[in-house]
Amino acid sequence: MANCEDGDDLQALVECMHFAAIKHTDQRRKDPMKTPYINHPIGVARILSKEAGIKNLHILQAALLHDTVEDTDTSFDEIEKQFGAEVRHIVAEVTDDKSLPKMERKRKQIEHAPHISREAKLVKLADKLYNLRDLKRVAPESWTPERVQDYFHWAAKVVAGLRGTNKTMEDSLDKIFKEKGVLVEAEN
Repeated sequence: MANCEDGDDLQALVECMHFAAIKHTDQRRKDPMKTPYINHPIGVARILSKEAGIKNLHILQAALLHDTVEDTDTSFDEIEKQFGAEVRHIVAEVTDDKSLPKMERKRKQIEHAPHISREAKLVKLADKLYNLRDLKRVAPESWTPERVQDYFHWAAKVVAGLRGTNKTMEDSLDKIFKEKGVLVEAEN
């Protein structure tokens, strides 16, 4: 696996960030400030790099691309053509099937979490950590306090299936769950 330690890898990471930024250009987060959506995948990659110590190029690229198929016109084939089969595989593992109803997608995330690759688990942990921190900062405009709390409870169930992957991120998540009064579940 490639590590982001040489110029070629850094260039590949920047190219990936550029690709994600173009794909998410017109999207905004649901917060009152309408934060540019690209902040989210960049933030997920930052958590992996800075907090979790991940230097693997493919994992960082997958973090930057983790919502492109789900939320834009990007295809898995396009990701593979641009960034390779390994990145495609990681992105595919963390991509929800948007043709399914929302509650079914949420159930499948809980069900599938223990069975995805370590690389995908890292991306999923960082994604949950980013989203929960964001929810602590400010809720989406249309969310009630009950919906926010429900999200924390659901996220704890997803994280339960990811345990044993990265202690740093898991400890950060546990701290947030404790602050929100959410029971932390053991690994499935």
